[in-house]
Amino acid sequence: MVAAATGTTVVALVAALLFGGAVDDSVLPGIPSPGAVTEWTLPALTALANVLGVLTVGLTVTAAFLLPGDGGSVAAHGWRLLRRTTWLALGWALTCAALVIFTVSDILGVPPGQLSRQSVLSFAFSISQGQALLTQIGLAMAVVILSRSGVSRGTAALTAGLALVALLPPALTGHSAGAGDHQLAVTSLALHVAAASLWVGGLAGLLTVRRHRRFSDTAERYSRLALACFGATAISGTANAIVRLGHWDALWTSRYGVLVLLKVLALALAGVIGAVHRSRTLPALRAGAPWAFLRLAAGELAVLGAAIGLAVALSRSPTPVVEPDQPDPLVELLGFDQPGPLTAARLLGGFLPDMFFLTVVAVGIAAYLAGVRRLHRAGHAWPASRTASWVGGLLLLGAITCLGVAKYAYVLFSVHMVQHMVLSMVVPLLLVGGAPVTLALRALKRPSDPQVRGAREWLLLALHSRVFRLLSHPLVALGIYVVSLYGLYMGDLLGTLMRYHLGHLAMLVHFVLAGYLLFWVLIGIDPGRHRVHPALLTVVHFLAMVAHAFFGFVLLQATTVIAADWYTAVHPAWASSLLTDQHLGAGLAWAFGELPAVAVMLLLVRQWIRSDEREQARLDRAADRADASGEEDDLARYNAFLARASEETGNFSRGVRD
Repeated sequence: MVAAATGTTVVALVAALLFGGAVDDSVLPGIPSPGAVTEWTLPALTALANVLGVLTVGLTVTAAFLLPGDGGSVAAHGWRLLRRTTWLALGWALTCAALVIFTVSDILGVPPGQLSRQSVLSFAFSISQGQALLTQIGLAMAVVILSRSGVSRGTAALTAGLALVALLPPALTGHSAGAGDHQLAVTSLALHVAAASLWVGGLAGLLTVRRHRRFSDTAERYSRLALACFGATAISGTANAIVRLGHWDALWTSRYGVLVLLKVLALALAGVIGAVHRSRTLPALRAGAPWAFLRLAAGELAVLGAAIGLAVALSRSPTPVVEPDQPDPLVELLGFDQPGPLTAARLLGGFLPDMFFLTVVAVGIAAYLAGVRRLHRAGHAWPASRTASWVGGLLLLGAITCLGVAKYAYVLFSVHMVQHMVLSMVVPLLLVGGAPVTLALRALKRPSDPQVRGAREWLLLALHSRVFRLLSHPLVALGIYVVSLYGLYMGDLLGTLMRYHLGHLAMLVHFVLAGYLLFWVLIGIDPGRHRVHPALLTVVHFLAMVAHAFFGFVLLQATTVIAADWYTAVHPAWASSLLTDQHLGAGLAWAFGELPAVAVMLLLVRQWIRSDEREQARLDRAADRADASGEEDDLARYNAFLARASEETGNFSRGVRD
């Protein structure tokens, strides 16, 4: 079955390369040709690397999440999948190493046999494409090691996650990374690659374990995963195609657009096959008739293999977007035109879509509301205030990262600081108020098979893990929040992170996670938190307030520009000087944190009072029980101890006077 799918991949790749002009020297006149060997070998190696990566992801995901385990370990079928993963990941790493050589040959227009060692090393360590391939090689080798490191399901899950991450580095370079509006292009392509790989790889892994005694249950679990991946693949692929095509007419007026339509057709056909799976063949599989399912699954895998071939050909084919003769370096750096003078309408009315945050907002709201609906159907109430808090936090997250304020945050330090404060203080406070962990633990269903770990079981394992217990310690959470605040701006990291989309994205995500962790520890109601008296939590929050205020004071007194290289390159002509704008941002940071800090302090004081009231009520109940039974309670014994101590002290004092 896998061989047949590989065959369709090869056929689709060759046909699409010829049709799209990816191996035609006349498409890009004046560019030196590396020769036919490189022109054909490079896409073939790319397709091979993609297939090996997808299979690696599929087999590890199947072993870790889809198959039943054996206590804390994977079962026999899972063990065999991990052993196969070793060789797949090793082949993946070697293929990526060969890709480095042939990519240099393609870029320089020199046959691979004439390349110097220095040119290959310089590409691998200095150019983004080479760094991506080098990172992929390292991650693939880590998968090789982890697949042989043990049989625990936790290790298998880590291996699957690492394999999925290893697919992404090349997706962050190429057409999307170099395109305008790369906030949408890069993240949509990364999401597209991840979702499609889980879909295709999971199907390959499912067919590998078709003789498992619980195959029907495994197929049902994969079906739910495939449905989610199909939706994510379709949406992210559409967003990425819009960026690459430039306009809708290019769909039928360019060869690139025709290839996109063929890929859409392949994905739609695979989606139809999946729908037939869920409606017809899954019931037949449960009834003991597996062959209909297997034939249909083999056909789906062949169609998806053709889609992989088309995708590789598209990555090599010229896009219809016409590059200007003299591209604007600022647009290439930012991904959009420099915004005009700052106004409230432009801050709130513009739109800078980022597929990552849009996905987080949409999935987060949909999953939360689905959980609330499930509780209501079961007859359990869920406070509307928590729902409003969670939805409001995610909507604010989407607004602050995808509206006009996100554009100005790239070019003005003051607006960036507002974005930072909202993401690290206001958004986390609202999200913590939604109590998502409590909702998940109450709404998620337990799997029918006790040897299968569902989302609820993985969540409980994460909450009880040593790593999480360490991170959720109040002092550790405080340290992460404070060190990241000072380290970013005082450690000369801001300019580096702003220059790369992935670095900028990681910075914004860290703002939210660091703030969420701190406020979850301080005022969260979810299980898994350290049991700490509210008085100590109040002290921790006071230290955070002091650190935040001191940070703003230091920035106000600063005489050097933070991230000067970045802000000098993107600073608008209509804006005030860099240092003046930085001082404005420092003042906003100093003042902005007051309201959230006061709100958290009031909540902590309220928890403190309630804690004392609960303790007093407990003592009162103990005293009532002691009176009813004629026994002394803890309070009575403590009072008797104080009385004896006072009497002994008085006797000692009289003895001294005598």
